[in-house]
Amino acid sequence: MNKVLLTATVQSHICQFHRPLVELLHAYGYEVHVAAKDNLAEKNGLKLDFADKVYNLPFSRSPKSTDNIKAYKELKKIIENEHYDIIHCNTPMGSIVTRLAAKKSRKNGTKVFYTAHGFHFYNGASRKNWLVFYPIEKIMSRFCDKLITVNEEDYKLAKAKFPCNVAHIHGVGVSTERYHTISENEKVQRLRAEGLQGDEFTILCTGELNENKDQKTLIAAAANLKGKISNLKILLAGNGPLEHKLKAQVSELGLDEVIKFLGYRTDLFLLTPAVDLIVSCSHREGMPLNILEAMLCKKTVIAAENRGHNELVENGRTGYLVNPSDVDALTQKIYKIYKSKDNSVDMGNKGFDKAQAYTTNAVKKELASIYDLEF
Repeated sequence: MNKVLLTATVQSHICQFHRPLVELLHAYGYEVHVAAKDNLAEKNGLKLDFADKVYNLPFSRSPKSTDNIKAYKELKKIIENEHYDIIHCNTPMGSIVTRLAAKKSRKNGTKVFYTAHGFHFYNGASRKNWLVFYPIEKIMSRFCDKLITVNEEDYKLAKAKFPCNVAHIHGVGVSTERYHTISENEKVQRLRAEGLQGDEFTILCTGELNENKDQKTLIAAAANLKGKISNLKILLAGNGPLEHKLKAQVSELGLDEVIKFLGYRTDLFLLTPAVDLIVSCSHREGMPLNILEAMLCKKTVIAAENRGHNELVENGRTGYLVNPSDVDALTQKIYKIYKSKDNSVDMGNKGFDKAQAYTTNAVKKELASIYDLEF
């Protein structure tokens, strides 16, 4: 039986992004192993229950951590013992450690794939990011047989600059079975399950509570809108290092009755189709699942400009793009959608059409081609 090893810095990454790949490989008779740090206790019941074998390795996101040396040694032994046909690595540090650990195995015929879920260097990124991350990624690209990108900007750059085989897929696949439209009655029921009345103008913002996701901009916009939209409710789904700071901001602005922190959720497929609007203030995205999930539910989207959002959101057609951290622009666009239901419905329909290239089935077909499988 052919065997594939999937690696990433943390197990939650595999859970969130690679179930479609594992399903595809299982359908073709592959045995699939996973090696990553077990962080699932932090993720409110997220389960890695679809792999054949799971190794808990002490990867660290910090390049300075000696834990990565330990992970390298353990991973090298696993690779030597298991004799994988393909090793597919993900995340910056997870992929670097993996490619170094797989050097000998690759010489003996093992293929090494690397999926870049969004380079840290991109149009608009800081000079520091280009000076630090670009040369590292270019050097490490020599240690893989295929580099897989999930957005057009990264693909064009890697194709032109990196000395390896570069492929492009439309994200990691979004399930049309889980994300779809629901009836008005079902919307009300699901919102009431969250403690709402069901008749509010409800916004959902999903992501780790950190600087990059920039929830503070949405909170500031909510303060501007409090007197204009009397029934405004904002749901923040996620946990992270800025949770206490963001909650303090909410209290200082008198928004405790407007903004609700949901914590880390594994059931957003129930909530996404029930809300009125999806907002993402992220400064950096590779290929944002939350935007695609919204589009499959025919929701209007407002997103900060970045390469991942720009690829999905056609400004004024499938949603609105605003400058990162621009509170006034975000305020204006939210209010515009609130006042124009017909326009919002039209955008949602066009977004749905756009999202079809990014569904699980469409991406499985692309992954099958990368793995040289007939689909």
